[in-house]
Order: sequence, then C-alpha cells, then structure tokens
Amino acid sequence: MYDTFYGLNGRPFQLTPDPHYYFESLTHRKALSYLGYGLAQGEGFIVITGDVGAGKTTLVSHLMQTIDKARLTAANIVTTKLDSQDIVRVAANHFDINTENMDTAQLLSAFEEFLHSEARAGRRCLLIVDESQNLPAGALEELRMLSNFQLGGQALLQIFLLGQPEFRDMLQNSNQLEQLRQRVIANHHLEPMDAEEVEPYITHRLAKAGWSGRPKITSDVFRLLYAETDGVPRKINTLMSRILLMGSIEHTEMIDQALVGRVLGDLKGEAVEIDEPSVEEIETPPPVAMPVKAHDNDADILPEKSVAEIEPVQEPAEVQSVAKSVEAIVPAPVVDEAMVEQIQAISKRLSLLETRMGEQEENLQRVLTMLVEWVERDALSKESYINAGRAA
Repeated sequence: MYDTFYGLNGRPFQLTPDPHYYFESLTHRKALSYLGYGLAQGEGFIVITGDVGAGKTTLVSHLMQTIDKARLTAANIVTTKLDSQDIVRVAANHFDINTENMDTAQLLSAFEEFLHSEARAGRRCLLIVDESQNLPAGALEELRMLSNFQLGGQALLQIFLLGQPEFRDMLQNSNQLEQLRQRVIANHHLEPMDAEEVEPYITHRLAKAGWSGRPKITSDVFRLLYAETDGVPRKINTLMSRILLMGSIEHTEMIDQALVGRVLGDLKGEAVEIDEPSVEEIETPPPVAMPVKAHDNDADILPEKSVAEIEPVQEPAEVQSVAKSVEAIVPAPVVDEAMVEQIQAISKRLSLLETRMGEQEENLQRVLTMLVEWVERDALSKESYINAGRAA
C-alpha cells in the first residue's frame, strides 16, 4: 500500500531477506571480507554468527550474487533439528544428488562421486548451512566428515555455517566439536549497526526502491529509530514498514517524530491487555463516603451534595485516544490486510473499553439509587419522629 502512495517500485523494508537491498555496514563489510578470504582458501569452515535479524542471510545471499557460477557450485540449506543421517541426505538433495532408496554408505559414496565430477569439471563446491544452532553435535561432526573428501590433495567441499549467538557458544565449549574447531579458518560475529549508520541504511534501501524524496524524513526520526531498535536491521525494517503505512494512511508527505510516536503508541497499545472487572466488583458496588455537615438539629443530617449536583462521568482518556486512532484510519481510500488487522485490533479495544464504561455506569446508577432511597428513608424517619412528638 505505502509503496504505491509514495511512488516506490518495491517494498524496501520487507522482512524477507533480499540481496537487492543489501547495505554494507561496518560489521557486514568485515564479515564479507572473511567470507571472501574463505572462498579464496577453498577449504575448511567459515562461521558467521549474529542475533536474530542481524542480516546473516542477506549477507550470504549478496555474496552468492558475486560468485562465478561456472567455477563454484553452491547449495544453501536452512536447518531444523536434523540428526547426523538426515543432514547428509538433505545436503545431497540440495546439490541435486539422487538419494532415493540409498543407505548411509551408498549416500556417502554418491556424494563423493558428485564432488569428484564437479572437480573434474573445474568447479569447487560450497555448502551453506543456515540456522546452524539447530544442529546437534553429531550432525556437525557429520558435516566435518564431508569436508574430508579430497582429490589430488585439494579439498572438494567448503562449508559456511551461519547461526545465532548460542551456536558460537556451542562451538567454543563443546568437547565433541574439537576437530571441527580446528577446521574453522575464519569466523565473525555480526553486531548491530551504529547510530550513525541508521540514516544511510534507510535512505539506501529507499533509493533501491526508487525513492525520489517522498516522503521527507526529519533527522530526529533516525535517532528515535536507533533508540527503539538498537540498530538491528530487521527491527528497523519492521518499524519503518509501519511508519510508512501510517504515513500513507494519513496522506502525509513528512515523516517526523510525532508520526513515529503515534506508530510506537499503536504498537505498544496492541500489547496492552485490559483487566476485566471481577464478579464481586460488578455485583457489589464500592462503599460511598457520605460527607456530612453539622446542623442545629442533629436529626437534620443530609449528604453534602444532592443527586443533581453529582458531577457527570467523564469519558476515559483511553477511549478518546482509541477514537482518535479510528478516525485517523477510517478515511484511508485504500485498505490492505495490515490496515484491516489494525482497525480490528483498535475496534476490539474500543469495544472492551465501552463495555467497561457501561458496567461502571450501571454501578454508579445503583449507588445513586441507594443514595436516593437513603435520603427518602431518612426523610420518613424524621417526619415520623416529629409526628410522634406532637402526639405525645
């Protein structure tokens, strides 16, 4: 939706890794240097780790676009919890090796024959294993065994391992992986971007999508984005998508701190749960303090404020805020699924708040009724007392 409104030819902040939008931050430049060095060596393991959303997959996808496919055959697998037998079969399938009805020995033989045939054709083989933290030590050891295949003293298979920080810890501390550690020729941990890299990152991705300056973005927005995301690329992408969506809904040509604040408010509001009143709170109204004033006649004791003087119930600020959010969203000329979900979430919150208001009004009405009855009973008691005095 926002890409059409702002005249972009794509969605620069989509969550799916796309090498077209690759941005070379300082930490990514270092990682790319290690990957290039590893490819030049043509052997062993290269390990790249980083937090979720740090850009590991995008980095490797960008690298794969730069290689000479006539000299390097690459396969990329994303692992689940594969055991030692499954990892070899999955790797073979990604190299288009037919493994049907093969036992382990036949599978390894077919894998080695494939690597030899590629070497004779002048091509080296590279296996990229993403989400390596999901692999048990046995599966990693099986990958090490695959890296042992050689021809004429040259390694036939090189392996890149990508994983989250826990994979780095596992690799460093596991006694079972000592031999694999000795085969690691380079490793790098991707850090979040620095504060000064957020602005060039955002403008770079916008430019790749045909950005012509619409919308304009004020400088304070970039500082706020860094504070909210800690420089993690995927978090920036998620927040920028919501910001541009809000901007297109409101038909604004300027992304400023106020708009970002409204988006952050919506995001935090979606996570807020409204506590429902308990049965006891509904059925038993809270006690009402009855302020009194002294009179010459002790029997003439009435509430300080009459029923007509009680102040009306003010609408809660939450309802006013939600109503404003709904008014800001409804006028949008084009509605996509994300917008519908946002409206539904806000409508649900509004419905819950209105329900709670209704229950509060019922409780107040019950209290007022009790108050009126108390006044009437007190008046009757006073009249009875006077009549009794006259009769005496």
